[in-house]
Amino acid sequence: MKLSDLKIIVSGGAQGMGRHFAIRLVEAGASVAIGDVNEAGLAETKEAAKGPGKIFAKKIDVSKEDEVATFVDWAHKEMGGLNGLINNAGILRDGLLVKIDRETGAIKTLTKDQWDAVIAVNLTGATMLARDTVKKMAETGQKPGVIVNMSSIARYGNRGQSNYSAAKAALAANTKTWASEFASFGIRVGAVAPGMIETPMTQGMNQKARDALVAAIPVGRIGVPEDIWLAVKFVLECDYFDGRTIDVDGGLSM
Repeated sequence: MKLSDLKIIVSGGAQGMGRHFAIRLVEAGASVAIGDVNEAGLAETKEAAKGPGKIFAKKIDVSKEDEVATFVDWAHKEMGGLNGLINNAGILRDGLLVKIDRETGAIKTLTKDQWDAVIAVNLTGATMLARDTVKKMAETGQKPGVIVNMSSIARYGNRGQSNYSAAKAALAANTKTWASEFASFGIRVGAVAPGMIETPMTQGMNQKARDALVAAIPVGRIGVPEDIWLAVKFVLECDYFDGRTIDVDGGLSM
């Protein structure tokens, strides 16, 4: 698809990669509906997006099913159609599943709240967004369409990220599943799996762990959102790409 033909939702559009994607899409002439829990960040993204395209912003908690349905209806109405989705919203609640406290010797575990929060946003929210976006496109007969799921190289497994790894692995698997299921609607589904990328999320990491990860990247640097945008752009534009996940990680293997 041509980027200028897109009427696309970008979840998690208030900062980081979501903001970068929205800006690039507007520059290319697309209509973009961004959603996030951070209303101030949404306003900043909207202000930063300049170009021939259009941008619309609305608060959404993707973990709430009713908000997802309302957001999709709103996006379709504001943009005058809907033919794309970038499933980008995500959070971290890292922690070892079981560990020994170094000071007290007590056994501590990852809490169910930590597990549930990540699964609710990173997997269930993404799934509901995909479901309701495709439903709207099917109802309106809109085709072709495209969905880009944001997975992660953590899907291969990463210490301290049982919840995040599970969610991102499931998104990669469902990229294949949904490509098969949505083909009859004229909708492609692809995924991009970033490695270590400079975003507010990674800036909040433990500095020692962050430094160790960056040092292990073969290309010698941390990634930036533009690196990931180039892969997302490929998935959006290449009509022969479907059901696959692209790793963009500088050669890093966690």
